[in-house]
Amino acid sequence: MDKDFKMTATTLFGLEGVLAEELKNLGAQDIKEAVRSVSFRGDKGFMYKANIALRTAVRILKPIKVCKIYDEEDLYESIQKIKWENFLDAEGTFAIGAVVNSKNFTSNSHYISLKSKDAIADYFRHKYHKRPNVDLKYPDVKIHIHIQKDWLTVSLDSSGDSLHKRGYRTATNIAPINEVLAAGMVLLSGYTGEENFIDPMCGSGTILIEAAMIANNIPANINRKLFAFEQWKDYDEDLYFTIQESLLKKIRSSHFKIMGFDKAPSAVQKAKANVENANLDEFIGVHHVNFFNSTKEVFGNTTILFNPPYGERLNIDVQEFYKKIGDTLKHNYPGSTAWLITSDTDALKSVGLRTSKRLALKNGDLDCKFVRYDLYEGSRKIKERKPKSDEEE
Repeated sequence: MDKDFKMTATTLFGLEGVLAEELKNLGAQDIKEAVRSVSFRGDKGFMYKANIALRTAVRILKPIKVCKIYDEEDLYESIQKIKWENFLDAEGTFAIGAVVNSKNFTSNSHYISLKSKDAIADYFRHKYHKRPNVDLKYPDVKIHIHIQKDWLTVSLDSSGDSLHKRGYRTATNIAPINEVLAAGMVLLSGYTGEENFIDPMCGSGTILIEAAMIANNIPANINRKLFAFEQWKDYDEDLYFTIQESLLKKIRSSHFKIMGFDKAPSAVQKAKANVENANLDEFIGVHHVNFFNSTKEVFGNTTILFNPPYGERLNIDVQEFYKKIGDTLKHNYPGSTAWLITSDTDALKSVGLRTSKRLALKNGDLDCKFVRYDLYEGSRKIKERKPKSDEEE
């Protein structure tokens, strides 16, 4: 049996708790949250499973060395002490990414990457009189260098391309939302597929697709062509297919509606193409509808979740636009829970509804608020009014 080892899943700001919960549900051990990352323990099979199934992870790193360092010379020597032939052939290719958060290192992450590359190249040159080449696009092994204060962590990146690249999105609009962020928002909303779901400004359909995968328990990266670990020396293809098969067996069918609207015919077309690529057209309906002219046409509880255009994406009166969002939700969507993300906190004031939750997230470099509105059937006051007692009659 493979031994357990420590791994780190990186994520986006604000999604650490969601990722920790995902890892717990998958069966990870010793889960610890940090900023934009969650560490955990598991075996090789679990590493494969984490890459295929996690919705809010950006990449899964496997540390191969952790030690204290104080300057660039320490960095070089520490990297030279790793037995690189266990992971990489002299004829192979590699790429290095680095993150530096330390007062001891005034040099930027690019310089740290170069210094680390030299250490690995020199290791092979001294030992084998030849060295692996750098290939930034399709390396055999992707190495991640992380310096936090005095601590160096050298990891193998088991994912390769960022895990937000699910493999289903071929058509995009301006500023499409990152798949990891979209999945994180759906999970933060508490949606599980046990009620209807609407994205009223669906763009290229990313939120809809992530919601449908959650509703049907479809692994997030089942459409991916390649993970970096498939090129590792210890890759176990049989184990990989066993893990994949066990995840596919857990797919279920949600019978509630998942619908997307957009007023732009081009967006509707793109969303439909992406839904088809994800093999989810039987679960998702995309319609050419202007949200402001729409009403709730489904019965029962409904989650509404969207990423309305904001900032540079709007050539209209922002306050008026957000006021119309509030009015449409209030008058046309009773019995729903609405969530929206925006970086324009001033515009939020124009919605005119009380938020029942406000969470901080980042969309790219933008600081955003992810807010919830509870839309009651009838007025809230009627709902909460107590029946009078006999004495009060």
